[in-house]
Amino acid sequence: MSVPDRERLARVALNRLGEPGDVKMTALVAELGAVRLHDLLLHERDPHGLRTDVAARLASVDPVRELERAARVGLRFVVPGDDEWPESLGDLAAASSIQDRGGVPVGLWVKGPLRLDRLVDAVAVVGSRAATQYGADVARDIGAVVARSGRVVVSGAAFGIDVAAHRGAISGGAATDGPSVAILACGADRVYPQAHREVIDHIAATGAVVSEAAPGCSPQRVRFLARNRLIAALSRGTVVVEAARRSGALNTANWAGRLQRSLMGVPGPVTSAGSAGVHELIRAGAMTLVTGGGDVLEMVGAAGEHLVEEHREPPTARDRLTVRQRQVLDAVPVGQPAHPDSIARVAGLGLLEVRAGLTRLLDSGLVEVADGGWRLTAEAHG
Repeated sequence: MSVPDRERLARVALNRLGEPGDVKMTALVAELGAVRLHDLLLHERDPHGLRTDVAARLASVDPVRELERAARVGLRFVVPGDDEWPESLGDLAAASSIQDRGGVPVGLWVKGPLRLDRLVDAVAVVGSRAATQYGADVARDIGAVVARSGRVVVSGAAFGIDVAAHRGAISGGAATDGPSVAILACGADRVYPQAHREVIDHIAATGAVVSEAAPGCSPQRVRFLARNRLIAALSRGTVVVEAARRSGALNTANWAGRLQRSLMGVPGPVTSAGSAGVHELIRAGAMTLVTGGGDVLEMVGAAGEHLVEEHREPPTARDRLTVRQRQVLDAVPVGQPAHPDSIARVAGLGLLEVRAGLTRLLDSGLVEVADGGWRLTAEAHG
């Protein structure tokens, strides 16, 4: 299914008119429809019969030329009703706003071969821009593991955790066509930050660079807030790796919670202010603790899929003993050898049972005979 040209052109014009995620705009589009809202605003007049500022600005937009210019730099404008439109964004309609941002996007500008409807099982990885080496390593590992499973990794291409997750996905994405998607707070035709041009260009060539902001728009604080809701909505689950109490990543986490997506957090050192926001959400039960990509896949997978086995140390010779045999072992001295009757008194067991136990312990290499008595071997007390 593809939307009529009039609908798409109306959405292009409205997209250029308003800021990404403007709650008034998204609510009016939802209530009136893009075409009707466009026409009403275009013909709006003030009490003197003159065009209002909104009408004048809207009249200056040529949506056909906007699409032509976008196509020349490899952008397409995806709107609700397109086959490619990700249905998960519809959940934003029922979520209340955060800091005056919210609602279903009027449309999304996309650069890259990956279709947005492929993101049904995507995982978002976000976190601090001032990431530690530990945080960057964990984010990179999670990105690689998630991409190797065939899922797409979504993030914001920012410094720190974001770019580490993208790089991990790219390095581990042999099983995925377009292993990563970057959601930008500027136009999808721009690169921000410039230091990440190589990564963003690679994502545009193999995955998708996405923005709600019109082409040419610069990154602004309010656009980052709007961008965060898209990261959460386009993903089945969001992982936060390092976030201070006032981190922007917690805004994304807030959206993930409101949208009832899986929300996961990687713990850092308990003394780290850079992980304090993650720790508080884990403590409050709002976020599930994860320590790597395997834990993440278990959280976002279907029931019984990607189950993580409990990590256990291999059993030792002591682990194979019975309770009574351990009782005998605990009574055997480390240094000066002891006779069986002395060991029996310390263990509180009969002499026959102690002798049988010592024989079993000798076979296990835990005790040895010395100077007519028994003592522990180096293996037993090492």
